[in-house]
This record gives sequence, C-alpha cells and structure tokens, in this order.
Amino acid sequence: MSGNICVGAIDGTYVLKFNGDIRVGLCGALDAFCERMLDAADFRGVIVDLADTIAIDSTALGCLARLSLAVQALQDKIPTLICRSQDVRRVLLNMGFDDVFAIVQESALHSIELVELPEVDESQSRQRVIEAHKILMSLNDSNRETFKTLVEALESE
Repeated sequence: MSGNICVGAIDGTYVLKFNGDIRVGLCGALDAFCERMLDAADFRGVIVDLADTIAIDSTALGCLARLSLAVQALQDKIPTLICRSQDVRRVLLNMGFDDVFAIVQESALHSIELVELPEVDESQSRQRVIEAHKILMSLNDSNRETFKTLVEALESE
C-alpha cells in the first residue's frame, strides 16, 4: 500500500495527516511544507495525525523529530501527535517520541479541509536520509546505536 500526506490549517494551527505507508519518498514534500509552515505569520502550532498510518519509515520519523524540535525552539512547547495504532505507537515510544510529542489517541479537530502535498524533486534524498537519521540519533542512546552504522555508510558514499 502506498501513502500520502495531507495538510490543512485553521486559525494558525496546522494539521499534517499521514495516510497509509509513509516512506522516504514523501519526505521532500514534507520538509518543504514544514519550512513554509514554520515561517508562516499565522503559525500557532501543529498537530501530526498518524491515526490512519499503517507504517512509517525511519526517515519520515526523523523529519517529524526535526519538526518537533523546530516547534519547541519557536514556542517552547511540544506539538501533539495523534496515534491509534499500537504497532506505530510502539515504534514511536521506542524512538523516544514521547519526549518530543504529546502523543494522544484522539483530537477535537475534525472539520479541517485537507489537501494532499504534491510530490517534489527527490534529488536531495540521500542527504535528507542522513539528516533525518542524525536527528533520530540525537533523541537517545538507543537510537544512536541503532542508526550509527547506517549514517556512517551513507556519509562514506
């Protein structure tokens, strides 16, 4: 199954909804949107909705961790992440996401109009993978050990 990312906003609160199987190919569009969102004059916060996410790879997780750290730097608070799947939740907890997101099962935001993010040029894919994994490594010692060899291999190419 493939996946997509849809986005929307209401009163300065942005919603990123991940649907299906989220892989590295969607990260370029995600990063580009997050940069614009964080620079928006009306930005008040972000909710990441993984309620309909079946699987998410480590590069996408690294992009989400980077987003949380950027939001914290701007507002000194952690963003909200919606997750209903026990399998996805287990991955999030193992990666230390409970330190960088308020993880909930439901949200009161139900009537936001969402649009799918368009695909972008993935010529920077390798560098994006490296950066995303370095951010995951910074979250905790377990992640550092898990991704150290991958990052070293990608950097030596």
